[in-house]
Amino acid sequence: MLEVQQENEPELKAAVLSLAMEPSLPVVFVRKETLGGYDKTAKAHREGKLHKLLDVNGRAEGASYDYDLIVIGGGSGGLAASKEAAKLGKKVMVLDFVVPTPMGTTWGLGGTCVNVGCIPKKLMHQTALLGQALRDAPKFGWKLDDKAVKHSWDTMTEAIQNYIGSLNWGYRVSLREKSITYENAYGEFAGPHKIKATNNKGIEAFYTAEKFLIATGERPRYLDIPGDKEYCITSDDLFSLPYCPGKTLVVGASYVALECAGFLAGLGLDVTVMVRSIFLRGFDQDMANKVGDYMEDHGIKFIKKYVPKKIEQIKKGTPGLLKVTAHATEGSEIFQGEYNTVLLAIGRDACTRKIGLEKVGVKINEKTGKIPVNDVEQTNVPYIYAIGDVLEGKLELTPLAIQAGRLLAQRLYGGSKKKCDYVNVPTTVFTPMEYGACGYSEEKAIEKYGVKNIEVYHSYFWPLEWTVPSRDNNRCYAKVICLIPEKQRVIGFHVLGPNAGEVTQGFAAAIKCGMTKDLLDSTIGIHPVCAEIFTTLSVTKRSGENILQSGC
Repeated sequence: MLEVQQENEPELKAAVLSLAMEPSLPVVFVRKETLGGYDKTAKAHREGKLHKLLDVNGRAEGASYDYDLIVIGGGSGGLAASKEAAKLGKKVMVLDFVVPTPMGTTWGLGGTCVNVGCIPKKLMHQTALLGQALRDAPKFGWKLDDKAVKHSWDTMTEAIQNYIGSLNWGYRVSLREKSITYENAYGEFAGPHKIKATNNKGIEAFYTAEKFLIATGERPRYLDIPGDKEYCITSDDLFSLPYCPGKTLVVGASYVALECAGFLAGLGLDVTVMVRSIFLRGFDQDMANKVGDYMEDHGIKFIKKYVPKKIEQIKKGTPGLLKVTAHATEGSEIFQGEYNTVLLAIGRDACTRKIGLEKVGVKINEKTGKIPVNDVEQTNVPYIYAIGDVLEGKLELTPLAIQAGRLLAQRLYGGSKKKCDYVNVPTTVFTPMEYGACGYSEEKAIEKYGVKNIEVYHSYFWPLEWTVPSRDNNRCYAKVICLIPEKQRVIGFHVLGPNAGEVTQGFAAAIKCGMTKDLLDSTIGIHPVCAEIFTTLSVTKRSGENILQSGC
């Protein structure tokens, strides 16, 4: 520090202006780098640049933090990152808090997938598949008393919630065993390297950390119309609903909407889906339309190109009775209908707007709330990272968040340089006819490489298990998208049929290894299984040849 005598100030200012191009004092220098005057120094502090310049062997000289890493969000990605960091010897805290839904629903540690997403969804999908198996059984010789076969919503939800409760407990035990501090508290940035944690009693505590990870996920969006939050439910409420929903209107055509509509119909309920525009936005539209057609042919009603404008309660109850008024998206027509339950599945919003990001300078997409990151999941503030559904332009999938979380911790604390692959990601939509995909959709492949460079091979197929009940021939469908200039490398894989997730998972590894159409053709199929069709695809879409099948 240099003391400046008043009589020498003009000369010093001139020298500083010449050296640092700063017209006023004081001017801050750190390790031979000019930060500038007060405003620039304060900005560097907010953005983490000052801390980075002070960094010595991974820790700012003289700095002392409560934790090496604080993870905001106890979902699959956040938990994976926290456990990996702890395994590498770091002191870690996890903050997790579930804001109750308008209906008052809340849940335990583990995030959306475990509590109100993948796990209960797949179990209810399995319940519906068992119903279909019961309908097929007589054709295989089973003699069933139709009057004795009925479904109990209460029994199903109780069993599913008991299983989820065991997972919640297991996660808490796992964190304790790895010496990770867990707080059931709402995390909100209070300033650089500092966070405020507020528990359900409103008691606040403050913690500091060298690095932070945002893994807060998303919550279902509401319509912002009269009656939506008062009378409608979302997937956050459905899986622990204490009564059978009865006649149900599902609003939306996302994978959440179609999956829920599918298993509710599979339980024997009267289900209608209201669609604003297209099915499964972001997915291959050829496949998406086949999913919708199958559902419609199996008793699910669709009201297309309408959006709700008002929800009114006609009668209270469990379930009660609601009146829905909807307007056409094209034209002036008005639709009105009565339903026991209205389930909103119109999309999800990132939980980023109320965690104090503005206090530390983290940039978000103001329209979506999503967080832009670089290729190592780092935000514009160097000591703050983000993974999972809050990321801008990335797939919203649990296994992807888990992988990203683990790899991030390994890069930060284990010396790894491995990055997460966000392209060749397998996924499955658990509609009545399951849809599995990996890589590019047909639309995206054409957009990226051009129609002349793409060859699409496809075929219908008939699962052997469906031949005896004689149902749904030429409804299952297989498609691979190949890049012609690269020896017909498979860049897109799509299957519509039973156990699509199991089929897709295996092929996903081959796609990551650069599988070509020749390699696929030279693979010996397992007979008689659905996946066998991918070893015999010979008809291209371009040819227009017939792909209907007469047997398995």
